Amino acid sequence: MTGKTRLLDNRWDDAYAAGLDEPGKLLYRSNLLGADKRITNYGGGNTSAKVMETDPLTGQTVKVLWVKGSGGDVGTIKLDGFATLYQEKLDALKGIYKGVEDEDRMVGFLPHCTFNLNPRAASIDTPLHGFVDFSHVDHMHPDAIIAIAASKNSRELTQQIFGAEIGWLPWRRPGFQLGLDLEAFVKANPTAKGVVLESHGLFTWANDAKDCYLLTLEIINKAITWFAAETDGKLIFGGSVTVSLPADERRAVAARLMPEIRGRIGKAERKLGHFDDQDAVLEFVNSAQLKPLGNLGTSCPDHFLRTKIRPLILDFDPAKPDVDAVISALDKALEDYRADYTRYYEACRHDNSPKIRDPNPVIFLIPGVGMFSFAKDKATARIAGEFYVNAINVMRGASTVSEYQGLPEQEAFDIEYWLLEEAKLQRMPKPKSLAGKVAFVTGGAGGIGRATAERLVAEGACVVLADIDADALAATLADFAKRHGADAVRAVTLDVTKENAVIDSFAAACVEFGGVDILVSNAGIASSAPVEDTTLAMWDKNISILATGYFLVSREAFRLFRRQKLGGNVVFVASKNGLASSPNASAYCTAKAAEIHLARCLALEGADAGIRVNTVNPDAVLRGSKIWNGEWREQRAASSKIEVDDLEEHYRKRSMLKLNVFPEDIAEAIYFLASDLSAKSTGNIINVDAGNAQSFTR
Repeated sequence: MTGKTRLLDNRWDDAYAAGLDEPGKLLYRSNLLGADKRITNYGGGNTSAKVMETDPLTGQTVKVLWVKGSGGDVGTIKLDGFATLYQEKLDALKGIYKGVEDEDRMVGFLPHCTFNLNPRAASIDTPLHGFVDFSHVDHMHPDAIIAIAASKNSRELTQQIFGAEIGWLPWRRPGFQLGLDLEAFVKANPTAKGVVLESHGLFTWANDAKDCYLLTLEIINKAITWFAAETDGKLIFGGSVTVSLPADERRAVAARLMPEIRGRIGKAERKLGHFDDQDAVLEFVNSAQLKPLGNLGTSCPDHFLRTKIRPLILDFDPAKPDVDAVISALDKALEDYRADYTRYYEACRHDNSPKIRDPNPVIFLIPGVGMFSFAKDKATARIAGEFYVNAINVMRGASTVSEYQGLPEQEAFDIEYWLLEEAKLQRMPKPKSLAGKVAFVTGGAGGIGRATAERLVAEGACVVLADIDADALAATLADFAKRHGADAVRAVTLDVTKENAVIDSFAAACVEFGGVDILVSNAGIASSAPVEDTTLAMWDKNISILATGYFLVSREAFRLFRRQKLGGNVVFVASKNGLASSPNASAYCTAKAAEIHLARCLALEGADAGIRVNTVNPDAVLRGSKIWNGEWREQRAASSKIEVDDLEEHYRKRSMLKLNVFPEDIAEAIYFLASDLSAKSTGNIINVDAGNAQSFTR
């Protein structure tokens, strides 16, 4: 609820919808609603349709409830994301329900109502849809509606804004009883079109898919319009008491603080960060009511399940920006937050409650700067931030027209530590080997760099692709984002020989992900010439990129690793030529030898901080490699007195194993050294050259 008057648009396409069956219309409606975060947040809310189907056992026509399955997202859901249940069997559950103490047991009966062996698990919200006697039901979490629902006088506001069109129900945890409450409301109010659930959200219903969609938009737009009029000219959040830093300075503060926070909260489980300084966030963090409202906690269950019940607000004066002072105070601030979370757990827990979970904050608010959110992966951190923006919008509306109310701690706890929620968490797949880690890969748009990024992302890492070739970098970024999701990858155009550019690129990685755990130093060139024909420019270029460049990125990685205090991992991509000399390549071979020795030096320096440094030595990786696409390929062919097209076969035959070496082979060795598979290895070299006696390390 931002106070802006931009209304939701009707995006329903009659021509498209005409070709859809009822489940198809449900899917279409769901995706349209979920595409706008003003309607519902990621994973929040649900939709349903009651559809006449042919029973596969009896051949008879039966009514089937199609409803968003557990854990789905209406914006991205597909048909297989809906649970399907016999409506008659679902109704029959009312006969065995014994009261609110029976809620959890009733969830166990939902699978017995499954239609057509659908494996999609039904959510706890299923009765809320099934017991409303309308064909189509929407349950959304619009900021404008939750702002009403989270107001002290929410019932009166609902009646004032909507009259008899929309009813109101007091707070109750989602489940079987709330479904019965909704059923009773609909029967008692046959002309009502929906209901506001206190501290929760909006239900609307109709007997046609399009009508239900349009009704949902109409009710939300009515709330948006009302809030725009009511808040116009009023002081928001008590007014501003601080002024935002300029955008570049906000990012600089984030680059300093996020690794410090990440290091302190990520020891038991690595965390990835997200930075948000949009206008809605800055308005809140700069306001007089930041601490009073922030400490009240969030209202909607979906909000605090993602963000914890309240954020950690850091003391920072943008008029006198002392980041070092914030860092010095972090340990105490986190200690106090954990103590308060433990108090909350102990005060509210039941005899059968799950063990206390990670007591660290998810949301950090900094006046003049913005918001950091941290979670076990980038997508979850980003989504947590989005949820807190929803919470800010709710607090904005509620506190301007009424008095904002957070959910009572006991109610919040009973949802956060609900046994059914715990069971859902236990069903989550085991994290991949590099989950929660960030890899910085130089030469990331080339053959080895790209293959390495692919391998690391496949194991759960987020990757920063760094490359001097802006066009190749953009193409690689677009490809990775399409196949792995935008959260998994970022890109920085980088000349590794430029000191300030290297420093800035690591700062950018900190802002995007919260820090870096793995450096793969892979940027490279190659040159070939007899020593008497080797120009100083050629010599300097090799040393600058292959030695100085490796030094600069390593130095910045070490600085960051030591700040995070989480250890670290450096993998150099050197070359067989760093161990085995080759004629007509003195500049290249010397620079590659320098890389190997630099890695040994760094392994000595980093060991006390848990920083491992190892080297991979490839040989003759022609396919996909940018350095083999130009003069180097021709020069090496001439040096071996063969045709260019015969070079790959020449190297294969030259190897002891008579095998070609591909970028994916190098990537596999890099992954081994970057992962815990090699946790007790540092200062080592792995040759990936199909066998070359000259480059044996012993």
